[in-house]
Amino acid sequence: MATFNIAKYLTPPMPDVSAEYDGLEYKWKFITFRPAYFKNELYFIAAALLYVACYFLGKQANRSRARKWFDEHLSIYQAQFSKPTHAAGLVQDGNSDFFVFSTGRRALTSLHTTFTLRPRHDLFQYLFQVARGLVELDYKVYDEVELEFTFREPVGREGAVPECVWAVVAKDELKKIRDERWDLTFTKTTDSPSLPNTLAVMSEFADITTNLLKPYGAFSLPAILSAPAIQPYFRSLSLTDQPRTRPAHPLPPSERTKRLILTLAVPPPSEAGATRPLVAAAFQLVDIVAGEGKLPGTPRGGLNAALRPETRTKLRKTREEVEREIREEAVREKREEAEEQKAAARKKAQEEKLSKLSAAEQKKVLEREKKRMLRKTQGKLKAR
Repeated sequence: MATFNIAKYLTPPMPDVSAEYDGLEYKWKFITFRPAYFKNELYFIAAALLYVACYFLGKQANRSRARKWFDEHLSIYQAQFSKPTHAAGLVQDGNSDFFVFSTGRRALTSLHTTFTLRPRHDLFQYLFQVARGLVELDYKVYDEVELEFTFREPVGREGAVPECVWAVVAKDELKKIRDERWDLTFTKTTDSPSLPNTLAVMSEFADITTNLLKPYGAFSLPAILSAPAIQPYFRSLSLTDQPRTRPAHPLPPSERTKRLILTLAVPPPSEAGATRPLVAAAFQLVDIVAGEGKLPGTPRGGLNAALRPETRTKLRKTREEVEREIREEAVREKREEAEEQKAAARKKAQEEKLSKLSAAEQKKVLEREKKRMLRKTQGKLKAR
């Protein structure tokens, strides 16, 4: 009987199929469908269809945008690498991330090309980005492609690429890049007369900037960065020997890498080839830094050999100081963690000991502890 009552409440009411209904009606055997009774459901179905349509259209738009950019630049990759891509070519990771791994080139271990596109497949996330951009004036979101060149230094020429941090950054990107890149905290930000006023230089020492911005034969980095067709898409170019995030412990030599990182805003498909000159120039800059280039004036022994001895000494001392600070901080954190563990163990032992006492004895111990803490607090107040 109880089961019957529960089933009665759980059973949905019968649909209204009374003869008084004179609207549009569809019948098939024992099924009757009256559209007039389904008003809100139409909006829900339309919203769901819109979301699904946005998902597939956005997914296709991202794939098309990334593929178009890479196809426009593929000839440069093929000319520079013996293995410009792996077998799958442009690899998709999710609906807004794509990457390519290239290897087989002098002076480089590898090139990672990574696309991070806007979430066009996710309508709610996309609208959130748009709304946030209207509220936060310094919030900028765009389709990004990053080329990370990792240097290879042959045996006997380990010092060709200097241990330094240097970058040219679009000024409207400075806040974002400072928040995301710990390695750029090594630098000071200045303007350069050879660059457009929309760009800033982040460098540890002026000597590095002088050597990287001066012309080498027909190659001139300032001239390339000043090109009107490139400026809308250039975000940053950085040479670094430090990780992006502050390490918890000093990195061993086997984990240290020297990298040239070029970050661009992905052009629309109709202008996908606009960044070709800058990508081609990045390879020339790699050869200049590594001392492998054939351009007139390329420093023999790499950029490190072109720097003044006092600059190299200061760079080395800066890194020694940072490593010392990281090591001391790691030791301090380890000591604090050990002290916290000891205090927790001591507290647990006291609680176990207290639990074995009678109620009256527990009360006496707690009162004694309370008086002790009160005296301790009063002593601190008097000392102040």
